[in-house]
Amino acid sequence: MKTLKDVAVGESAVVKRLQCTGPLKRRIMDMGLTKGTEVFVRKVAPLGDPLELTVRGYELSIRKAEAEAIEVEEK
Repeated sequence: MKTLKDVAVGESAVVKRLQCTGPLKRRIMDMGLTKGTEVFVRKVAPLGDPLELTVRGYELSIRKAEAEAIEVEEK
């Protein structure tokens, strides 16, 4: 399955599943990245870390390792 890390800049995707547990899963969910949420990838830093996203109308930066734990389906 495709992860958020694989989504190209300028593309949107919908969160399908979180592949993590414990504190990391709670942290990702607290940032608003829950099942069914639409995510737009705005920018990626030159070395690929972090990613800048638009989620639920606000800007969010997450690490590449966190993005790998989020399964998505492209819109």
